Amino acid sequence: MKLQMSAPLEVGLCCRDLPQLRQFYEDVMDFQFVSEIAVPADKAAPSGLSADGYTVTRLQTSYGERLKLLAPNTPPSAQATSNYILDRAGSTYLTFIVEDIDSAIDKLHKAQAPFLTGDRRVEVRPGVYLAFCRDPEGNVLELVQYEDIDSYRSDLKNGSR
Repeated sequence: MKLQMSAPLEVGLCCRDLPQLRQFYEDVMDFQFVSEIAVPADKAAPSGLSADGYTVTRLQTSYGERLKLLAPNTPPSAQATSNYILDRAGSTYLTFIVEDIDSAIDKLHKAQAPFLTGDRRVEVRPGVYLAFCRDPEGNVLELVQYEDIDSYRSDLKNGSR
């Protein structure tokens, strides 16, 4: 049986400081606020998310993808970081495909996001540029710019999705 999606992909991030992370994703990454809901322990525990309840804030990109920031009532432990993203099994990162990576890098530098790739973009193959940084809680963000986005995502030609 085929998994039939009914809406764009959503990603959940566990966080320690919900107001700070919300502000970062709204002000720096241009997400729009959708909703915020407090979930009590009697509903959170059976879901497998938290024994003590949590608050979820939903934010949305201009393309319709959503980011769910989830703050458990009992703060989670800080995540261990490494110099290299792939040093730890289970590592994840959010990829933002942008039109102007240099402007995006500048904006994130002004927001004091720490970069793993230095101050400039890295050309990983001809016409493909990337940069990695961390959000205020250490989650890894990837910025990517394709000189020829149509060759990478032909499904997006002429505004189709």
